[in-house]
Amino acid sequence: MNCQSHFDHGVHPRQLARRWFFKDCGVGVGAIALGQLLRQQGYAASVGTNPMAPRQPHFTPKAKRVIYLFMAGAPSHLELFDHKPELTKWDGKLPPQELLKGYRAAFINQNSTLLGPKFKFSRYGQSGTELSELLPHLGSVADDIALVRSMHTDAFNHAPGQIFMNTGSQQFGRPSLGAWTTYGLGCESNDLPAYVVFSTGSKGPSGGASNWGNGFLPSLHQGVQFRSGGDPVLYLSNPKGVDDRIQRDSLNTLSQLNRHRLDAVGDPEIATRISSFEMAYRMQSSAPDLMDLSKEPQHILDMYGAEPGKTTFASACLLARRMVERGVRFVQIFHEAWDQHGNLVNDLKKNCLNTDRASAALVRDLKQRGLLEDTLVVWGGEFGRTPMVQGGNDGRDHHPNCFSMWLAGGGVKSGVTVGESDEFGFNAVRDKVHVHDLNATVLHLLGFEHNRLTYRFQGRDFRLTDVHGELVDKLIA
Repeated sequence: MNCQSHFDHGVHPRQLARRWFFKDCGVGVGAIALGQLLRQQGYAASVGTNPMAPRQPHFTPKAKRVIYLFMAGAPSHLELFDHKPELTKWDGKLPPQELLKGYRAAFINQNSTLLGPKFKFSRYGQSGTELSELLPHLGSVADDIALVRSMHTDAFNHAPGQIFMNTGSQQFGRPSLGAWTTYGLGCESNDLPAYVVFSTGSKGPSGGASNWGNGFLPSLHQGVQFRSGGDPVLYLSNPKGVDDRIQRDSLNTLSQLNRHRLDAVGDPEIATRISSFEMAYRMQSSAPDLMDLSKEPQHILDMYGAEPGKTTFASACLLARRMVERGVRFVQIFHEAWDQHGNLVNDLKKNCLNTDRASAALVRDLKQRGLLEDTLVVWGGEFGRTPMVQGGNDGRDHHPNCFSMWLAGGGVKSGVTVGESDEFGFNAVRDKVHVHDLNATVLHLLGFEHNRLTYRFQGRDFRLTDVHGELVDKLIA
């Protein structure tokens, strides 16, 4: 508290009134209170404290880390996960009118004809999970996954759908699932970011960086995007003429100035800045070693279909495994390639060729290393595709009423299929799972009661699931 000016005017401390104390020293009292609250939450760290140190959740977690394979663009559940023989019988016919009551389509006319599924399905594993012929590798690990066929969402365009899936809101500015995870759990690595993002599709996700943003949480919880070529993170290498000694001296001076300011005002963003500079310095040695896939045995590279030096979805999956081994808390791979308004057959073949092998290899590899038990793997997009045709006879429109996702490891019940859609794959009709329900369940597996993991912002407590969300008990082992 800066009350020295009052003492300079000859007033004895014993003569100071309570009213004066709170009137003239309110800023100081507020700063003390703010600093204490921030320290309780781990943000206004004192000198030498790691603001991303591991923290305990509400209860013993089943999962300690997450790898989220986000298939941006919305894969067709009707060609991949949800076999509908009845839809084949209705191919080329108009859908029943009662099916379309109150329905809002994204682009097509509601009265477009139905389109039968384009690929055959088979049953895999002891569980008998029915999957498309395009997913033979996933079929080989069918007994290790839980397939959800009754997902539904509130959004039917890509950017709001992706942001809603990742942040629980269609509007910009909310923290992502990865940010909430690191806010609650911290990080187990001192040399790598807590939350890492890859983008491996033909373009970046429609929702952009908001999909992995920190929103109103301190910015150290934002996802760090690793690049496909050159330095994994921009400006990781020193410029010419700057050696390690010069850099270390510069960082020490900058850190000292920032810590003086942190002690004075308790701003959590200053702690973030200090942590980010030091993390970047350590990553100069840790990141190149991490990204060097040539150190992996050939049989592991073959299992994923990864090639050192080539940036692919397969390489990203293998890097995700290497990252969680090193303590990274949340890895998310965005593969924007699934928006088949036309050219459905050829594009799905290509997409599955690029992703099926590596997705299954990730599950198998984590399992053989003893990591699957406490690593949660999630696979899915922002919504599904319509049973009605678009693009002549070879495409499907956006569809929020029903879609499919799968999960594995991290306390998920394996070899089960949860939920069911109607005979056309149009509406989820049994054990419906909303986006908020999925996120509530993910947080539960990480050890959190989703309605208690909150952050006060602008006078109210926010949470990932807003005022919604129910646990999907049938997914939990």
